[in-house]
This record gives sequence, structure tokens and C-alpha cells, in this order.
Amino acid sequence: MQAIIKELGGRPDAAIIWLHGLGDEGASFVSTIPYLKLPTALQVRFVFPSAPVRAVTVNNGMQMRSWYDIKAMLPQRVIDADQLDESVKSIEALVSEQIAAGIAPERIIVVGFSQGGALCYELGLKGVVKVGAIAAMSTYMPRMLEEKQCKADRSLSILTIHGDRDDVVPYALGQSAVTQLQKLGFSASWHSFPMAHEVSLESLTILGEWITNNLTSN
Repeated sequence: MQAIIKELGGRPDAAIIWLHGLGDEGASFVSTIPYLKLPTALQVRFVFPSAPVRAVTVNNGMQMRSWYDIKAMLPQRVIDADQLDESVKSIEALVSEQIAAGIAPERIIVVGFSQGGALCYELGLKGVVKVGAIAAMSTYMPRMLEEKQCKADRSLSILTIHGDRDDVVPYALGQSAVTQLQKLGFSASWHSFPMAHEVSLESLTILGEWITNNLTSN
């Protein structure tokens, strides 16, 4: 899998894997690093993977980078579950690579925007590989999970961010995801902003503070 690696400090002891949204690529989020304003004492490896190129049904079959096909919007997405599973496994492999490189699982954070955020939920909640925290931005729960499918520790740190003017992923879908998290026994820190389907400076500030809190407490 293609991925851009950026490191803060000479000997990273933490990793942040950042998952982009539909039609985008990993490189698009490299520029967000300075806006997180992480303390200089933190030594972090950022990993920005890019999804494979595939046909996306809701975009008239256009070929674009996508973690999985979206067959209908409805409001709840109808997705290709097999492709979702494949993408989750590919990110699990990235997590395993970081662990093999000497980074403790609790110091690995997975961040995702839009479709990438949906991937965060699947990876984080199922807990096939352990991570320390997940951040889901402007996204939705890709499918209903049963409690027995969620092997992750219920103390998993979860941040959710959504714009109240989002016309791509409705605000209600973001709220619904938090409700589902609660039903499964997880808790999330929910933040809403007066923004559309985007990553704002304010949301990056919150994200940076949350990352800092997680990495300085583990």
C-alpha cells in the first residue's frame, strides 16, 4: 500500500495513521501536521496511506481512490462490505508494522476523515489489532456491529468531530454513530463545529490537543 511517512523527532515512539476520504489521497493531509501544534517533546511517526483506485457506484462508476464502494447514499450508506473488510485488513497490517518497529500499541492513533473515519470505527471497535485511540472526523458508522464483534477494550479513547453544516455526511449520521458507540459500551468525546464537510483549523486544534493528551498519558 502506498503511504507517505513523516517523522517528528529522530526516534519516534508513537505513530499516527491518517486515513483520507473518498476520492482523496494520503498526501492531502500531510500539510495538517503543523496545525496540530504537538509539543516538540513528542516524537511521532505520521503514516498517510492512500486507498486503492476503484469504481464508485454513487459517482456513476468513476474510478477514484476509495476504501470501499458506496452503492447508495440513502441517508445511511449502502457499501461493499467485502471491500471494507479488505481495507480494514490493510490498515491492520500498517498498525502491525508500527508495532513490529517498536511502537507500543497504546501509542498508536488512527485518525480518519469521512470514509477514512468510517474505517477507523471498524478497525478500532473490532480490535483485531490493538490501538491506543481513534479519531473519526465528519463520518458515519459504516455498518451496524454487534457487541460480540467488538473485541476492543471499552476504555478505547474515541474522538468524534462533525460539522453542523455538513451536506455530504449529514450531521445526524455523526450523532447516530455516537449513539451506536454508547450502545456497544464505548464512550466518545463529541465535538461539533459550524462548518461544512471539511477539516477546519478549529477542529485541528481540538484534534491536536486530544492527541497530545493521549500520548502524554501513555
